Amino acid sequence: MRIVAISDTHGQHEAFTKAIPECDLLIHSGDFMALGEKLQEIVSFNEWLGRLPCRQAIVVAGNHEVAFEKKPQAARGSITNAIYLQDSGVTVNGLRIWGSPVQPRFYDWAFNRDRGDDIKRHWDLIPLDTDVLITHGPPHGILDRSGGTNCGCEQLLLAVRRVKPALHIFGHIHAGHGSQNIGGTQFVNAAVVNEQYAPAYGPVTIDLDLGTRPDGA
Repeated sequence: MRIVAISDTHGQHEAFTKAIPECDLLIHSGDFMALGEKLQEIVSFNEWLGRLPCRQAIVVAGNHEVAFEKKPQAARGSITNAIYLQDSGVTVNGLRIWGSPVQPRFYDWAFNRDRGDDIKRHWDLIPLDTDVLITHGPPHGILDRSGGTNCGCEQLLLAVRRVKPALHIFGHIHAGHGSQNIGGTQFVNAAVVNEQYAPAYGPVTIDLDLGTRPDGA
């Protein structure tokens, strides 16, 4: 199954249109908005999704998607060309996929949670049979360095070790863009802008074989 991962487009999604190849599934792991509250930004993003050469798309929000907390019904209703996940899951072509927008507290943005038990309760919801995990932020110590600091979530790292998904896609930390395989899980930081919010990287293409599940299921 060909998956294309992209994240942190920050309203500049049109700049990446030509970089997205045909795929079975496009996954955007949040921060698709620039300003965070204007519904027109979501409408524009949704229209863009509808023009992409992908059979299906899945989206989670990020810390910039303030509208998804302040106006959740209107914001979610504006996403019609993708499946929106928020501490929820879906099965696509046999792949069990779970998505969540929360990340450790970061200024006064959306979907902030305190480290420790406050954020752990979200990760405890992730089913053990998850094949693909989508979060906005990274797990601690994996593609999460910014300014020499590991910014990822410690509780998310523990959850990933428990669940052992075949694929974990995230963004949020722009400088961490890249892919890394650890313990049978492929980790992808799909952020496509740099720390100055300028387009800097391309989407990441993953050809996922269910036979790569760490538990062999």
